[in-house]
Amino acid sequence: MKLQQLRYIWEVAHHDLNVSATAQSLYTSQPGISKQIRLLEDELGVQIFTRSGKHLTRITPAGKEVLRIAGEILARVETIKQMAQEFSAPDHGSLSIATTHTQARYALPPVIEKFIAKYPGVSLHMHQGTPLQISEKASEGSVDFAIATEALELFGNLLMMPCYRWNRCILVPRNHPLCQLPRLRLEDVAEYPIVTYVFGFTGRSRLDEAFRARNLEPRVVFTATDADVIKTYVRLGLGIGIVAHMAYEPRLDVDLVALDAAHLFASSVTSIGFRRGTFLRGFMYDFIEEFAPHLTRAVVDHACGLATREEVEAYFARFELPTY
Repeated sequence: MKLQQLRYIWEVAHHDLNVSATAQSLYTSQPGISKQIRLLEDELGVQIFTRSGKHLTRITPAGKEVLRIAGEILARVETIKQMAQEFSAPDHGSLSIATTHTQARYALPPVIEKFIAKYPGVSLHMHQGTPLQISEKASEGSVDFAIATEALELFGNLLMMPCYRWNRCILVPRNHPLCQLPRLRLEDVAEYPIVTYVFGFTGRSRLDEAFRARNLEPRVVFTATDADVIKTYVRLGLGIGIVAHMAYEPRLDVDLVALDAAHLFASSVTSIGFRRGTFLRGFMYDFIEEFAPHLTRAVVDHACGLATREEVEAYFARFELPTY
């Protein structure tokens, strides 16, 4: 059994069983990967993948267990590499982050700007996706950090640390009737068609919960994953927008008014998560602290030493999170 064979089966499983795509991503040949998978299956005496002709069709039950252990082995190998690099080149390496458009567009730019200035030798990679995709990438180890508001809790092998609280605003064109009200009510908002986030994005669940609690049925006429897209359709008159308050930029959005909605919806918490057992290099600690100053190295190390999610939640319940 070779480490290369374990990497091949892991990568094939995470390229939707497409050996050709796997070969391209690993800069090797398709026949070479197929041969090594066959050799590993012959050595183990079990099939990892079922086949239809030359195509892999699914992962066998035995294959799922092999892949689980292979993932753990590959993660440990990566830890060894990271530890060695921390001693040989502490200011060089790579850092990959998966996050949503809202975080990438509004929350992260000043953090990344400072990080790049401090660590020019670190290659920074950002992946955008849905909260579920982001969490999956962190869970399987294809990115170092996941930063999101939703879905991180679905993966038991992720250590999640709360970064900040945020709430929403109602975006309307200037002179909209809602601007004349002394204090917004949820009933007022429900009278208008709504443009907001796709379900599962950027705290959308808090919005839905608020309407349900008041037995109101919001008229959501358009959804998007991108706050800038939502603002575009508010400008077109499709409806009023409900977005994260951080997405409103007074200097750029001069034609829109942001009405505070903190009293209408429960606040949401954005967290940063990574796989348990991840070896954190010095620049990774610095990135976390730059993004969330209360997450110092000592705090992160303490959280890493806690055994259960309940213990982690109880530990961070003591913290007064900043509000974005």
